Formats: sequence, C-alpha cells, structure tokens
Amino acid sequence: MQTRITELLGIKYPIIQGGMQWLSRAELAAAVSNAGGLGIITAATHPSKEDLVEEIRKTRALTDKPFGVNISMLPNVGPQDKTRQYFEAVIEEKVPVVETSGRSPEKFIPCLKQVGIKLMHKVPAVRYAKKAERVGADAVIIVGFECGGHPGMDDVTTMILAPKTVDSVSIPVIAGGGIADARGFVSALAMGAEGVMIGTRFVATTESLAHPKYKEWMVNAQETDTLMIQRSIRNAARVMKNAAAEKVLEMEARGASLEELLTVISGRVGRRALFDGDIEGGTFAMGQCVGLINEIKPIKEVIKDIMSEAEAILSRLQKMWVEA
Repeated sequence: MQTRITELLGIKYPIIQGGMQWLSRAELAAAVSNAGGLGIITAATHPSKEDLVEEIRKTRALTDKPFGVNISMLPNVGPQDKTRQYFEAVIEEKVPVVETSGRSPEKFIPCLKQVGIKLMHKVPAVRYAKKAERVGADAVIIVGFECGGHPGMDDVTTMILAPKTVDSVSIPVIAGGGIADARGFVSALAMGAEGVMIGTRFVATTESLAHPKYKEWMVNAQETDTLMIQRSIRNAARVMKNAAAEKVLEMEARGASLEELLTVISGRVGRRALFDGDIEGGTFAMGQCVGLINEIKPIKEVIKDIMSEAEAILSRLQKMWVEA
C-alpha cells in the first residue's frame, strides 16, 4: 500500500503499533516492524535514559526496519518527569520516529527536525489535532472513545473524530480506537485516515509479554468487558473490567483523593498484576475491540490477515457498484 504515512515513515503497510506501557518492548516492536508496520517501544517503561537507550539498541538488533519510541508527556511537569531525558535518548540514537501524547511537544520539535526524526502526536480531540499541526507535527494520531488507555473526556467515537480531523488538518491523519481487523482498517481509510494505530489486538499475540492468563481473558472477552475510570481526576482511561477497575469506580464515587486512587491505578501495581497473571489485581488498558479478538497468533499473521482481508473487502465493495 502507498499512503502519505507509508511514505513518511518508510514502512510497507500503514499500520502503527500503539505504545503500551510495560508491553511495548523491543520484541513486540521489532515483530511489528518486521511484518511491515511500525513498531513502537514505550519510553515510560524505562526508569532512565540509559535504560531506554539500551532498549532502542536491542530493537535495532532485532529489526533493520523503521521503528519508533512513544513519549507520553504528563500535563503537569514534576521532579520525576523524565521527558527531556527520553528525548535526549531518541535524538542521540537517531530513532526514525517519535510518537508523543499529553502536553504539546512544541519545544522539542526543532531538535527532532534537526536530525530528521519524524514526529506523530496523539490526541483525543480535533482541537488538539489542529494545534499539533500548528506546532509542526509531521502527522497526527486521533483516538476515539473506543480505544484502550486514554480517550480524553469528550466521549466521541473514532467514527466521528477521524473524518472530522481529516477535514480539519492538512497533515496525514492516523486513526486509532476500535481497530482490530481488516474491517476497521478499511473503515479508517474510507474515513480519510492514511494509517491506523492498533494496540489491544497486539496484546493478544505470541510475541506479547502479557501473562497467558491475560491473553486467555481477552480471547473470551466481549466488547462490553471494559470500563472507563479516572474521570474524577480528568484522566479518563478505558481498562479491562475486573475487580480493580470496579474498586476504582467505587473510590471515585465517594470522592477518593489521587493518593488513594494510586494504591490501585499506579503503574507498579498494574505491572505486577500483568506479569504475575493476576487479572483482578490491577488496572490494565483495554479497548472495546477486545470483543473482536478470537485467537492468539503471531504478529506477522495478524498483519498479513489484515492486509489480505482488506483486499477482499475492497473487491467486494467494488462489485456493489453497477452501471445504471
């Protein structure tokens, strides 16, 4: 396929793997890149610049294809913020692509452009997509209400956000949220997007580091098996429906503080549960498209199936048109 996204990123297929904390490591990212998409490793998984550099080099050892680094920038900068260190790592290592989210990446863009790094900025609303274009992002990722992780506070679906974003900016648009197979992929392209971001589907793969119990849960889950939490702290997150998520909702209903919520939603708690296989013990990002996942298979097969089935869909649609 050829779109502005494949040309911009130097990839075969316009499929970008979402940056998922703890899971988006070298093995997963390299598998996506080797299959023709763009793999992403997540900076926040690593406690220091040196650790991220090591992961970047490990990824390079596993693939000779382009890959990227996700840098999620929290709205409030605190003493623990490692954003600058992460940018230093990707610039020094000349990583081909950076995906940012959270606050504006504006002040880092000149340094990225100086060494030829492409920047994709992920947003949950059209107004933020417009700003991303103004500050110099090369592409924008728009994620809808269906997505796992943080879909913003507006509760608007990808079906609406993707075409409206396409109409509102001139840079390439990548659609995310609810996309797990060829039908979602083709739909995104039909709405004007020039690429898709897929997260949840890549968790249920053989290369994913998630505990087998999580993958088994996903195969058996329905589209109704996710919850929205953290609205009370204006950091809405879609996660798998489990005991931990239900507890967070109860805590928010009684006005729990951020400190209280962190005893359940903190990354450390989630990481332990994810790798130990305690599917009830922590909150874990999960998109509604989990209801479309029926089997665990290698990433190469996931991407191959999407592309071959997309071709079949386009052929079927073409046959629907008849001359009057």
